[in-house]
Amino acid sequence: MQLLEHDRATDTGKITMRKSVIILAVFAVVGVIVYNQRANISLFIMKQGAERTMTFDMIAEFEDGLHVTLCGAGGPLPDPNRSGPCVAVVAGEQLFVVDAGSGGLRNLVAMRYPTGKIEAVLLTHFHSDHIDGLGEMATIRWVNGSNTQPLPIIGPEGVQEVVEGFNRAYQQDSVYRHDHHGDSVANLSGAGMEAVPFTKPAEGELQSVYEKGDLKIQALAVEHHPVDPAVGYLFTYKDRTVLISGDTNKSANIEKFAQNVDLLVHEALAPNLVGTMNEVATNAGINNLAKITADILDYHASPVGAAETARDANVGHLLYYHIVPPLIIPGMEAAWLEGVDDVFVDYTLGQDGTSISLPADSNDIIISEGM
Repeated sequence: MQLLEHDRATDTGKITMRKSVIILAVFAVVGVIVYNQRANISLFIMKQGAERTMTFDMIAEFEDGLHVTLCGAGGPLPDPNRSGPCVAVVAGEQLFVVDAGSGGLRNLVAMRYPTGKIEAVLLTHFHSDHIDGLGEMATIRWVNGSNTQPLPIIGPEGVQEVVEGFNRAYQQDSVYRHDHHGDSVANLSGAGMEAVPFTKPAEGELQSVYEKGDLKIQALAVEHHPVDPAVGYLFTYKDRTVLISGDTNKSANIEKFAQNVDLLVHEALAPNLVGTMNEVATNAGINNLAKITADILDYHASPVGAAETARDANVGHLLYYHIVPPLIIPGMEAAWLEGVDDVFVDYTLGQDGTSISLPADSNDIIISEGM
C-alpha cells in the first residue's frame, strides 16, 4: 500500500514537472516571438497612443467653470517634479497661460492640452525663469493650431521689449517652417508674438486686461522689489474666482483682492531651507551663491506667509507654486511646509500637473495631484 502511494506521488511529481517544463517552454517561445516582433509591437502601441494623443482635447473633458493646472510648479533651479513657473487656466472653453517657464509647454503637450488654442500668455514680470519658454510656446501654438494671428503676450509695460527680442531670435526659424510646411500649416501671419502692454495698477486698484463674455482678467500690483513692474492676475469666470500671485513678498494688496476667492495660487520660498543653502555656501567660500541665497529671502513670501494671506483673505483653497528651493530629498516637503498647518489647512503643495477645478454654479473645489 505504501509502495503504491509512493508510486502515485512519484507519478504526480513527474506530471507536475512535465507541466512546468511545458509552461516554461511556452513562455520561452512566446518570449522569442515577442523579442523578434518587438519593433512591430512597439509600432502598434505607438499608433494607438498617437491616435489618442492627436485626437484628445483636455479642454473638452472639463465641465463649465474655471480649471487651473500647474504646467510648471517650480522656480529657476532644476527640480525633477517641478518645471519653470507656468500656470494654465481654462475658463469655459478658453485656454490661457500665466508665465512661460522652461518645460511648461512640453508639460501642456504631455497632458494633452490643445496648445494651438492658447488665447494668450499673461506675464507677471520679466525674470528669466518666467519667460524662457516663450519662444517654444509661441512656435508650437502657431504650427499646431495653424494660427494666422501671432500669440498675444499680455503684460505690464516692458513686455514690448521682451516680445521684440523673442520675435527677432525666432525669425529665421519661422522662415524655415514656412518654407517647409507652407501657408496651410505655417502661415507667416501667425508667427511669433504680439505684445499687449498695460500700465501696472496702483496699490488698491485693479486693471482690466482681458474681458470677453463671462470672463474677466484683472491685474494687481505685487511686491517683488527691485523687480518693477510685477503683477498678479485675478480671473473671474461666472461665479468662480482664482488669483495667481506671480513672484511676490507677502502682500497686503494680494490679501485685499484675494478676499473670498475660490483659489489662491501663491508662490513661496522656504527661509529655513534657503538659509541652510546659504550656510553651506558661506562655509565653502562660494561667495556669489552665498550672496544670492541671502538676497532672495527679502522678495519672496514664505510658505507660512502665504498661508497667513490665505487665512486672512478667507480663500477656499491655497495652491503653492514657484516652490523654492527644489524639494529633491525625502523629508524636504515636510521641512518646506513647517508651520503651515498651524495657520491654514486647506492647501496643496503643487507639482507639475497638479490641477484644481472650480465648476460653475457650485462651491466644489476638485483637486487632482500631479502628472
